Amino acid sequence: MPTTSSQALQVLVVADPGLPSRRAASIHSSLERYLREAYGVTTTLYTRTDTVYLTPERELALDAVEDLRADYPDVNIILILTEIPRHTQGDPLIAEVYSDRNLAVVSCPTLGAWATKRRIIKVMMSSVNKLVPWDPEATTRKFLLGWSNWSNNEDSSHQSLHAHTITGGPRLIMGMTIANEPWRTAPKLSGALAAASATGAFGIFYSSIWQMSTYLSTLRLLSIGALAILMMVAWLIVSHRLWDRPVNERLATVVMYYNLSTVLTLLITVIALYATLVVLILLGGLVVIDPEFMTQQIQQDASFTNYLDIAWLSAAMGVVAGGLGASFDTDADVQKLTHGQRMRQRVYTDNSTDADDTVESS
Repeated sequence: MPTTSSQALQVLVVADPGLPSRRAASIHSSLERYLREAYGVTTTLYTRTDTVYLTPERELALDAVEDLRADYPDVNIILILTEIPRHTQGDPLIAEVYSDRNLAVVSCPTLGAWATKRRIIKVMMSSVNKLVPWDPEATTRKFLLGWSNWSNNEDSSHQSLHAHTITGGPRLIMGMTIANEPWRTAPKLSGALAAASATGAFGIFYSSIWQMSTYLSTLRLLSIGALAILMMVAWLIVSHRLWDRPVNERLATVVMYYNLSTVLTLLITVIALYATLVVLILLGGLVVIDPEFMTQQIQQDASFTNYLDIAWLSAAMGVVAGGLGASFDTDADVQKLTHGQRMRQRVYTDNSTDADDTVESS
């Protein structure tokens, strides 16, 4: 632990690749300034992007993290910002502090979907408060958290920061969903979009689809679209084995969060694909279908709503008849899609004997 006689405070932030590393970069200058102002000493903040691996028991391989100190010999404190969702004592785990290691671990998903810079800084400052000898009461009170509580563990050098029992779970699921980056997943289904578009395009040329969409109620059309989306989500989960099962009872809650975030991620992705399909078919219909000819076929004045109904029903037909059976563009896309897939790639194996096998530099 740093001493009050220390003339400098040097902190290393180790962030997982992806969203955690981008968030770490976004708060770098602000966090460094807050640390300097809070403790009144020369402060240097380093950031590094690394993947922290897991032990076979699904625990963070913290011993390997210690090897990073060789590259930063003057660092007092290491802060890990990980995308791993963590859960202990019945509640989502926001952060853990190991004072004997001068190390803290912050779980990025537990901070929520829209974790602001201020929220991340608060958690990191609160963690640093546990690792420095200075009294935080006067200078760092503004960084204390009101929506979570620190608790001591059996080991006095180990403290945990848990989320609120009621709001912590939903916040964690949303955080995991955003970490899966569904907006980046949608383009990886270009093959499915192509297949669905080819099938859905038939709705532009077949008057029976026009007539059917005209006589279906709005509620029924929405139900058809929702059913098509759910079928597509179910197909992706089953075909790519994205539904995780806990290897032991201790991990059951966390795996439940994995599965819920996977379903939500795929829902957002498929809804985006469906919306794209509706827009494409709508534009095609406006170009190809003459309003007067449509009026003759549906036996009522054609309006923009009729074109939209045709596009909606055709998109549902395209997803069911064309999208099902389609897949992600590459296996690599699947491996990076969900937390469960990415966590399996983190597990430390007995074949890895060097520190470089446990902490992989990005």
